[in-house]
Amino acid sequence: MPSLHILSGGAANGLVDKLQALFQQRTGLAIAGTFSAVGRMKEALLAGQPCDLVILTEALVRDLVASGHLDGDSARAVGRVQTGLGVPAGQSVPPLQTAEQLAQALQQSAGIYMADPLKATAGIHFMKVLRELGLDQSLGSRLRPFADGQTAMAAMLEDSQSASGPLIGCTQITEILNTPGAQLVGLLPKQFELATPYWAAVTRGSSQAQAAALMVELLSAPAQAELRKACGFE
Repeated sequence: MPSLHILSGGAANGLVDKLQALFQQRTGLAIAGTFSAVGRMKEALLAGQPCDLVILTEALVRDLVASGHLDGDSARAVGRVQTGLGVPAGQSVPPLQTAEQLAQALQQSAGIYMADPLKATAGIHFMKVLRELGLDQSLGSRLRPFADGQTAMAAMLEDSQSASGPLIGCTQITEILNTPGAQLVGLLPKQFELATPYWAAVTRGSSQAQAAALMVELLSAPAQAELRKACGFE
């Protein structure tokens, strides 16, 4: 079956999955999606990986429109995604409302799971938080970085079967909500909150431009507002 090729930040994985049946019904196309850190997805696009549509941060979409890689007229806002904290479902949840409480929870954790601290939006931000807390060095051996947040959450759940203590993860809330067995326990404390706007846009020269434009519409239309909210988009 012909496919629509998508390069997307991991934040939109769950939303795309839930729209796949409707998209296929309307177009007859399957979705071939690659979901990972937004920096990795930009690199894949620039390297020539087949792509009809991107779902990336607003800043990256604007950069790629300016460089001629995306059709600026097609670009639409999908929504904002908060950065949050997750634990294996059923694990006791410590208070996390203040910087001091977050620092204590991290210091008591046997493993701390996160997205790529160099290429993923949430991973870059969480490393800044750790530096502000003065924990970026002392927690070194317990930090578990992965290519994207959803992979990090899945690894946290797997490790929870044999962990010697509590585990915690930090990534975008969409990735926590889209990982069965992971429990979203809240946002980062107020002073560290990060809400990232995501946009979708059709690539220049897409062989499926009409279908890609339809997918952008499905991702951003008012009719899908409740679905976006359920997936973690504001």
